[in-house]
Amino acid sequence: MQQESMDFPGIVIAALRGGSGKTILSIGIIAAWKNLKKIVAPFKKGPDYIDAGWLAMAAGRPCYNLDTFLVEDKQILNSFYTHTLKSDIAVVEGNRGLYDGLDAEGSTSTAELAKLLNLPVILCIDCTKSTRTMAAVVLGCVEFDPTVPIKGIILNRVAGSRHENIVRKSIENYCGIPVLGAVPKLKKQNFPERHMGLIPTPEHEWANDSINAALKMAKSYIDLDALTKIACDVSFQRPSAITHPKSEIRNPKSVRIGIIKDSAFQFYYPENIDALVAAGAETVFISPLKTNKIPPIDALYIGGGFPETHAKELSENEQFRNELKALAEDGLPIYAECGGLMYLGKELVLDNKSYQMAGVLPVVFGLSKKPKGHGYTIISIERENKYFKKGSEIRGHEFHYSYVLEWKGNDEDLVFNMKRGNGFINKKDGICYKNVLATYTHIHALGTPSWAKSMVSNAISYKKIKKTGQTS
Repeated sequence: MQQESMDFPGIVIAALRGGSGKTILSIGIIAAWKNLKKIVAPFKKGPDYIDAGWLAMAAGRPCYNLDTFLVEDKQILNSFYTHTLKSDIAVVEGNRGLYDGLDAEGSTSTAELAKLLNLPVILCIDCTKSTRTMAAVVLGCVEFDPTVPIKGIILNRVAGSRHENIVRKSIENYCGIPVLGAVPKLKKQNFPERHMGLIPTPEHEWANDSINAALKMAKSYIDLDALTKIACDVSFQRPSAITHPKSEIRNPKSVRIGIIKDSAFQFYYPENIDALVAAGAETVFISPLKTNKIPPIDALYIGGGFPETHAKELSENEQFRNELKALAEDGLPIYAECGGLMYLGKELVLDNKSYQMAGVLPVVFGLSKKPKGHGYTIISIERENKYFKKGSEIRGHEFHYSYVLEWKGNDEDLVFNMKRGNGFINKKDGICYKNVLATYTHIHALGTPSWAKSMVSNAISYKKIKKTGQTS
């Protein structure tokens, strides 16, 4: 792929490990630049939805995921370029440690993404109970792979001025890299966590206050001018030919695809919704927490989320549950991921109390205190279905604490074989019933482009059947 140089400012914020505070620092830096009237394009490395939601809120615009396991490098570059066109500066938040990847070679790591994008790395280091040793750690990161452009350091959780001075001088003397800020240990926890990380923005009662606290932190403790100068000293390589999904439908937006989206079901990549629109669909958002009726639609997409934290409300909305089940029985194409899979089940059992779900699928779910599936997935499509071609292979990721308590279906109903990951049960996933396909795996539309086309094609078929009065 031929490339031409395009100067575009941006940074990758990385850390030595997960839990170092880089997400809150990223939120603060984005909010601070936005406060300075810059249009910030936020990105999240990896498949995470929750951090991306916070970055999006801080920027006031969608955050896009850059995941080199799920999506090919060419599409990563296309996505980065496309979503920075109308912005002034980009912030890419890494995940885990800088060099952590799928294997000993560090494939799919934050470092590899930084090199792909040709962006400078700002390393966030947790200085808790450490001083000069942090210089040795930073020097190790620099020399581990000299092609990774580590251009600045932000100290986090410093205990005081004496602590800061020792660490700052050690790093600048031994590593020759500027320290751009020193953030003290925060006395107030503005970003509470639970089993999947930060509490998502739709469920955080004081989300705006938290963003403002991060903004104040960044303005007080980070040299934003120096950070901006580093961000501007790059030359992002623009792909010579940008590819965009094109509608193959003769009458664009001739079908309506419903998307269940609220604080119970909030895990959606913006790219997935964009892909449905590009394929020719009109999207309509629906919330079982706010309405008891489903509007006229030709297909339904139910993403992941936290049905367990809204089980009572979901169970009490009997009219919505019954209508959803009736539509499934009628042949409505429904694609569901993780939390959506749980909602399509018969029951959800929490603390020995049962909550009725939609009852589309003959499965009862429970909730564990430890993850039952966490990581990337590779799936082989073993059986015929209306969403993925038999014999093909797709990539995704899973992260769930729920598990199967009771399953009254058949092995023939499971169309996925898990080559990597846990799946639904016995290394199988993808429950297929009529025009419903439900799975624990989340997919990314840029990595699985056939998905959006199949959704729209299924919606068109369903609409034609309903129009002619045939049964599905």
